Amino acid sequence: MRAQTRQGLRSSTRQQGGRRRRAVSAAAAVAIGVMTLGALAPPAASASDSAASAAAAARPDAVQQALNTLVRDDGMPAALASVQDRNGRIRTYTAGVGDLTTGSKVPRDGQVRIGSNTKAFTAVVVLQLVGEGKIGLDATVDTYLPGLVRGKGIDGRRITVRQLLQHTSGLPEYGIHVDDDEIRNRYFEPRELLDIALRYKADAAPGTTWGYSNTNYVLAGLIVQKVTGRPLAEEMDRRIFKRIGLRHTYFPTPGEMTIREPHPHGYHRNPANTPLRDFTEMDPSAGWAAGQLISTNSDLNRFFTALLAGRLLPAAQLAEMRTTVPAGTSGLRYGLGLTSRPLSCGGVYWGHGGDIAGYETRGGVTDDGRAANVAITNIPTDEAATQHVKDAVDRALCG
Repeated sequence: MRAQTRQGLRSSTRQQGGRRRRAVSAAAAVAIGVMTLGALAPPAASASDSAASAAAAARPDAVQQALNTLVRDDGMPAALASVQDRNGRIRTYTAGVGDLTTGSKVPRDGQVRIGSNTKAFTAVVVLQLVGEGKIGLDATVDTYLPGLVRGKGIDGRRITVRQLLQHTSGLPEYGIHVDDDEIRNRYFEPRELLDIALRYKADAAPGTTWGYSNTNYVLAGLIVQKVTGRPLAEEMDRRIFKRIGLRHTYFPTPGEMTIREPHPHGYHRNPANTPLRDFTEMDPSAGWAAGQLISTNSDLNRFFTALLAGRLLPAAQLAEMRTTVPAGTSGLRYGLGLTSRPLSCGGVYWGHGGDIAGYETRGGVTDDGRAANVAITNIPTDEAATQHVKDAVDRALCG
């Protein structure tokens, strides 16, 4: 979680944004090979077919080129991507190095801290409970947490669950008031995060404007725990991770500062003109329901694909999640823990995105089944690099 923007959907304020071979995962290559071994041999290719195939093979892969640009031109230590086509075929990509000290390779589809993508998971749990009749979207925060939310222009009796999930509550952001190094080494209880926010006045009256605030999702997580009587991490694991087979996604336990599986090291600089520091090991509790999860690009693709396919929410709650309001420039719109963004090839993709010190992730899925997620191991500090991340996702989904 960054001091300036707090692992938030950084694009909500700055809009997320020579020969190279196609990088194809071994698993995908095997799958393609099996698919071509049928009982009947395919017809022989014509000369024109062979020429077209050769020309296609000679073209540099657009996604690999985009990752190479992030490393070569933007100074990212590493970039990773996972891309799934309409037929479920998966390609994974890497560029750069996994550790600047040793020069080790980037683990293919390695685990990363996914920052505010966590909000989509929290929103799904809330909406599942809405579907079960245990939470009302238009009920107030005080319905579940009576008397907890009071401050300067802040009153939980006037803020609804829907407004929390859509960032229209007007609640102030807690993250800008804590330092990166404090975040890195300190364990925060969720109530401490809320208490930090409540020292400051409301940004706006509830329901009047869109304004990104991690405080909204801390409250959403507290509501889940109050209603279920169980830790948020357990509810996510039971309701999402196990349900759709996210084997590389988890909610770090209190005090857990390492990343469990193979991963690229994450690097951070603050201020922007200082040297990169290794921020791989950190206590992510300052993100909690707003940004604590660890995952992989492929697991994020699986999650958003299952979500859009209706495997995690009833139709009514999924429709609510996809009901959006404008959120800044460049066509970004925000639903209930879910964003839509325009593609250069037409249409939109649905996802979220996230920043946390050391890592940035961007991506999502289209309604016709394409999916892509990109991770880099340093948060961009200039608009060119920000645009290049956005371009990488666009190329992956439009290629």
